[in-house]
Amino acid sequence: MSLRHALLGLLVDRPASGYDLMKLFDTSLAHVWPATQSQVYGELNRLAEAGLVDVSAEGPRRRKEYTITGQGRQELGSWLAAPTQRQPRRSELLLKVFFLHLATPEQTRAMLAEREKRAAADHERLAALRAALESEEGPLTVNGRIALEYGLRWAEMERDWAGWAAAQIEG
Repeated sequence: MSLRHALLGLLVDRPASGYDLMKLFDTSLAHVWPATQSQVYGELNRLAEAGLVDVSAEGPRRRKEYTITGQGRQELGSWLAAPTQRQPRRSELLLKVFFLHLATPEQTRAMLAEREKRAAADHERLAALRAALESEEGPLTVNGRIALEYGLRWAEMERDWAGWAAAQIEG
């Protein structure tokens, strides 16, 4: 997924300003594809230059409202239909695991305990988000719940793995 496609997807239902998109992004997509304000505004400019969005209105303080174009809808549709590309996995945690024999037992225990604690906190945060979304409706909410479930399961797996790994080291 790219920021380009995320923004096009958010513009399908209604025009929005960069500020509006940033707010919507932060409450939905940021959990799976984080982006900064400068990245969002920069990508909106590139989308406009490529003819994938139009500036449909301009307001005070250079506020622009963007609308997806037919070409933008085609781009989004092509992206959705294309097979998902395999992303290279890089994990600093797993790289460190390969070299645990070079760390002290205290360092190893601390690293795994910290990972277990962080994964548990991530799971709690996502579970609270799931509870907050229970009464929400709409396609972004339904699809967001599916993505949220992936995050919950990942955090649970990572938490369980860290506890298991610590037991392996101790044993």
